[in-house]
Amino acid sequence: MSKVVKRTNLPYTINLKSSGSWLKKNYIGWLFILIAAAGICLFYFYPMVQALLLSFQSGMGANLEYVGLDNYVRLFKDPTFIAALRNTFLYLLIQVPLMIILALFLSVLLNNATLKFKGFFRTAIFLPCVTSLVAYAVLFKYLFGENGLINQFLLNLSIISQPLNWLSDPLLAKIAIIIAITWRWTGYNMIFYLSALQNIDKSMYEAAEIDGASSLQKFFYITVPMLKPIILFTSIISTIGTLQIFDEIMNITNGGPGNATLSISMYIYNLSFEYSPDFGYAATVSYVIVILVVLLSLIQFKVAGDKK
Repeated sequence: MSKVVKRTNLPYTINLKSSGSWLKKNYIGWLFILIAAAGICLFYFYPMVQALLLSFQSGMGANLEYVGLDNYVRLFKDPTFIAALRNTFLYLLIQVPLMIILALFLSVLLNNATLKFKGFFRTAIFLPCVTSLVAYAVLFKYLFGENGLINQFLLNLSIISQPLNWLSDPLLAKIAIIIAITWRWTGYNMIFYLSALQNIDKSMYEAAEIDGASSLQKFFYITVPMLKPIILFTSIISTIGTLQIFDEIMNITNGGPGNATLSISMYIYNLSFEYSPDFGYAATVSYVIVILVVLLSLIQFKVAGDKK
């Protein structure tokens, strides 16, 4: 039986058994949180702190030596890093807006109640997201090869007179990378928009139709404002993903020709495993991505008008 303690100066009673049960439930909850928090600290925060400390050193293994801010000064004098930074920003400025706009357009199109085979089209567009990164990158390498399907298609349409060297030309190689990234991740963003579109009250569109609004007006004055939080979210995760781009470049162009398609992440890999290993400088370059992610996220929040 539960013990009930009566207090003469209190207008209520305290059930010690239920109180103990409440504490027990909370301890169990804190135990689950503690395990997750320990994992996050061990596998996320600890490596981040170690990488930050490593960025003030140079060399590898037992040959590491403290160099202060020399690695950060070296960044501004490193032509390879500057080329990688320029390429990454080019991907970011072209591919992210293109992908967001395309995903938004497809989601609105596939949300149409009168469209047949919606499930098939949604699955087909989302399917690239769940394919192997290496497999799809190798596939695109063959597609954009000199005798690949892209050149054959353009030749058959008489758009070009001779095969293009997609992977050997600096500009064409960048275009191939942008097309590959867009093809893979557009469906991923489209799913977020489709989910959000399901939650928009249909009466808003009905009221707009009664007022004589066109489809374009409904899109810009109802759909886009209602999807604003999701657009912000997808913009941020797409920005982070593009700043960390590695697999496509590694498997399609290997950073070439020259350093024409080299990204920051691939440069970090080269510094660690391809060139004479310098883990300290590689950690410094990796923190450039951290700084860029924070700055660009803050800018996106500011532009979106999110005051939280």
